[in-house]
Amino acid sequence: MAKGGRRYPLVVYTRMMDRWGPAILFLGLALLALAWALRTWGFEDWRWLAFVSIGGLNLFAGTMVMLLRKSAYVQPFSDHLRLATPFLRLNISYKRFLRATSANMATLFPLQSVSGWRAEIIEPLAKMTALVIELNGYPMPQSSLRLFLSPLFFKDNTPHFVILVDDWMKFSNELGSMRAGPGPSAPAPKRNNSILSRLPGKDK
Repeated sequence: MAKGGRRYPLVVYTRMMDRWGPAILFLGLALLALAWALRTWGFEDWRWLAFVSIGGLNLFAGTMVMLLRKSAYVQPFSDHLRLATPFLRLNISYKRFLRATSANMATLFPLQSVSGWRAEIIEPLAKMTALVIELNGYPMPQSSLRLFLSPLFFKDNTPHFVILVDDWMKFSNELGSMRAGPGPSAPAPKRNNSILSRLPGKDK
């Protein structure tokens, strides 16, 4: 089994989950409180039960979002890089790597060139540095990747991934170390298999 390194959470997902998870949980609690009020005020059962159902679904969804926060990460291995999200786990062989370069998010995704909702996501990340891994080809069709990955993983249509983690330098160093592999080991001492070495009294 390939040796695995440290897991680096993907900022694009963790920031979104940190933002939406508490909001969904709060909405669920608010709906449950409204359901209790409707029941107290004597409304028909179906009315307050409907709010209970919707509130319960929101609480479940919010809890799942918070639990899935740690399921989005990259992890270097000795022969591949693992890219994992809540709905995709992808192993990218180092044989596909061409080069890895660092770039500012604001340079990769200029705010004036992206749509409104994307600009809202990119703005707090604009000053962060990402690692752009250029490939000789994707491990699966790009159209399929775009179904499961955020648009912020792709700066254009060339084969690559934009990887944004909190400590890009540490990730870059560990990735480079994993790709380089262990250093050359010292050669084993040669065993003397000559006939003379097995004569009696040779070791005296």
